[in-house]
Amino acid sequence: MFPEYDVIVVGAGHAGCEAAAAAANMGSKVLLVTMNMNTIAQMSCNPAMGGVAKGQIVREIDALGGYSGIISDKSMLQYRMLNLSKGPAMWSPRTQNDRMRFAEEWRLALESTPNIDFWQEMVSGLLVKDKRVVGVRTALGLEIKAKSVVLTNGTFLNGKIHIGEKNFGGGRAAERSATGITEQLIELGFESGRMKTGTPPRIDGRSLNYSVMEEQPGDENPGKFSYSDTEPLKKQLSCWITYTNNDVHKELEKGFDQSPMFQGRIKGLGPRYCPSIEDKINRFAERERHQIFVEPEGWNTVEIYVNGFSTSLPENIQYQAITKIPGFEKAKMFRPGYAIEYDFFPPTQLKTSLETQLIDNLYFAGQINGTTGYEEAACQGLMAGINAHNKVNEKDPFLLKRSEAYIGVLIDDLVNKGTQEPYRMFTSRAEYRILLRQDNADIRLTEIGHKLGLASTERFDRVIEKKKQISALSKELKEMRVSPALVNDELTKLNTTTLTEKTPAVTLLRRPQIGMKDLKQIDAVLKSKLENYSDEILQQVEIDLKYESYIDREQKMAEKIESLDLYKIKSDFDYDRVKALSSEAREKLKRIRPETIGQMSRISGVSPADVSILTVYLGK
Repeated sequence: MFPEYDVIVVGAGHAGCEAAAAAANMGSKVLLVTMNMNTIAQMSCNPAMGGVAKGQIVREIDALGGYSGIISDKSMLQYRMLNLSKGPAMWSPRTQNDRMRFAEEWRLALESTPNIDFWQEMVSGLLVKDKRVVGVRTALGLEIKAKSVVLTNGTFLNGKIHIGEKNFGGGRAAERSATGITEQLIELGFESGRMKTGTPPRIDGRSLNYSVMEEQPGDENPGKFSYSDTEPLKKQLSCWITYTNNDVHKELEKGFDQSPMFQGRIKGLGPRYCPSIEDKINRFAERERHQIFVEPEGWNTVEIYVNGFSTSLPENIQYQAITKIPGFEKAKMFRPGYAIEYDFFPPTQLKTSLETQLIDNLYFAGQINGTTGYEEAACQGLMAGINAHNKVNEKDPFLLKRSEAYIGVLIDDLVNKGTQEPYRMFTSRAEYRILLRQDNADIRLTEIGHKLGLASTERFDRVIEKKKQISALSKELKEMRVSPALVNDELTKLNTTTLTEKTPAVTLLRRPQIGMKDLKQIDAVLKSKLENYSDEILQQVEIDLKYESYIDREQKMAEKIESLDLYKIKSDFDYDRVKALSSEAREKLKRIRPETIGQMSRISGVSPADVSILTVYLGK
């Protein structure tokens, strides 16, 4: 009935979709197995992509040749660039998306991708022979052979949904959980744990009073995620902001004695940076209000996502509390919020390729690794799909450095440090964030994606042309000199020091009060030159030149630190032979099995002294 596949991907969430697309586009024969073909790429939580650090990840996925940026652009309701008041390293694109259209676009993209087959059924176990995965077993007892398997099970592994004192098995609202895989992996020697996440109630938008809320429109000139030729938005839907109050908090507190979280019925760890509303008012009792984002679910639906009101309290408590929020007095609820507990596997059991250490050719991606968020899952799926393809074709693993991409930071953190709570990406996690901006992801990664066979030649050519224009404009600004007589009046208007002699245009641009738009106003010759370039090139050059010294410093620091990655450690190295290592370092190194001295240096619990000791030992 089935051929032998190169790659079987289990699960069709964000990780599974990217994994299947990547492996198939690189030439592997792929089977995507999902429990429900109608929920491929379902946005289980809020209908949005990107945000702080997450927007950078979507840009990186797109630059490498993944699909998330394109799908997000095609299903946008609204586009906003966050953190524009901060430096460019913090700028983060975010889209509000049409939930139904997002899933539809993903399914259409996958169905139009050659080499992908689909099968709708639960995978209940793996076929393993001589510590190598050779396929999967389904709930119907079918055995499907494969050279590699990528597990992207999301919240479905022994998932349990909690609403007040009620709980029942489920991987998502109205969908059953997946059983069998956790138990088998534990038998094979894997360590597992429990995590939890939550979601807010869904509300009928026709029952809300928006006149008492703050409107949150999209950007006046909306951008997009993808570096391809996807269409920017021509019209947008607004989101809205309102706030909880003491009355809301009092209603919620009435249900605390029935809270599965406070009463200990939920054992899993929840996301620190996205707590439930009951957790917020309990932990931050001094705050009189909490922000609520009222987000539309699509162009053609009245359903509203109440971002900031995630809860697992009893449904009657949820309803009474939500009607105390300004604008929600007459709210009609579509369904209550809930918490979900699920199994995950600590990611320190993985290689940096996302292949498991215990079972060859088996890859984990997404929430199974303890992460939270669509973007974090999608980038892991992309990397797992690439590496599964490479492994079955006897190619080296594809890895990204911490200085190359947020994706590299995420995987390095997971594999070397693990996580005790759902891992979410932040700009603060990246020590080289001035290098890893959202605006330069194509320059950083498209050539790599093209070599992999994912980014098209057209995309690669576009990046080459972009680099040429950036170089040409940078050179012009460094060579062109402006005269005091022509520019001093305008400089005075901009509250910046006037000139006493001819000065390179780049010197003016590096002043904090002056940007490209100001240069156009200052000098007519400059204006004529700058108008030859697109806004994208102007912005890129402005950032590169203003922050040139910082960028150079970070690049040199990265090169110095990452030189340690040139020192390889054999996978079977006996750490017990190195008696001078601390006992904690020896324990961590034996478990994580770092591939290089650089990776070793980033493992929690391994000191600089341990690194020096092992470096000297290996040098001998």
